[in-house]
Amino acid sequence: MDLLLIRHAEPVRVVDADGPADPPLRDRGLLQSERLAEWLSTETLDAVVSSPMRRARETAAPVAAGHGLQVTIDEELAEFDREATSYIPYEELKSSRDERFVAMVEGRLEEFSVDPVAFQAGVVAAIERVIEANPSRRVAIVCHGGVINAYTAHVAGIDRLMWFEIDYTSISRVQASSSAGRHRSILTLNETPHLRGTGLLPVAR
Repeated sequence: MDLLLIRHAEPVRVVDADGPADPPLRDRGLLQSERLAEWLSTETLDAVVSSPMRRARETAAPVAAGHGLQVTIDEELAEFDREATSYIPYEELKSSRDERFVAMVEGRLEEFSVDPVAFQAGVVAAIERVIEANPSRRVAIVCHGGVINAYTAHVAGIDRLMWFEIDYTSISRVQASSSAGRHRSILTLNETPHLRGTGLLPVAR
């Protein structure tokens, strides 16, 4: 089967919320999600699965609607920081060399009160469930940078959990066989042709 791992579009910035920060998409993110849906309208999709987090669900909705599908939610596709009370865009953390950025790229998820081994195991189990339930189909999973890093690192046999940067609404493709060999192959990483020339790719400040 063919698997499309899609990072959510750009959400609003949230600082010190009363509970877990679960931001919606900002206007720019809504435009990114529309371009994504338009781009994927020329491909066959048999199912759309999403993280429960709002930024992923709002990105998945136009993709699913364009194919006449309902979005299936999987709780284990949530990002590792789902309980955090703030959401600061990755680009902002990177440009300021914020300690949270450094912790993320070094895979020190313990600093977010997350067990990295358990997080990756949950992600792998969730995505493998999707694969096994959809033999010979093409499925889009809309989730998060950490989720995509964790699964592709598992497939590639890379020890570093956060091993590449992922743009908003980018597509990473995995081919999976449900045969006895259970082969998993990464075909592409971080495709963003739908955002080229639009000014919708964020620039680190």
